[in-house]
Amino acid sequence: EKVMCEICRKYICPSGCPNAKEPPIFAECEECGEPIYDGDEYYAIGEHKFCESCVNSAYRTAEVYYDAE
Repeated sequence: EKVMCEICRKYICPSGCPNAKEPPIFAECEECGEPIYDGDEYYAIGEHKFCESCVNSAYRTAEVYYDAE
């Protein structure tokens, strides 16, 4: 017998409900080891998978510095 959630009033809790089940783990980030869940966005570089947070923290702008003469 299905029971309605007392918080969200649904039979299957949506992701925003505290009673919602965690989605299955798709992979682990190769930089930080955090899980990448089914439905998460991630970066694939070759066979390696990285979470969005790790890729964003590695973002840089190339700058060439010239000596002032």
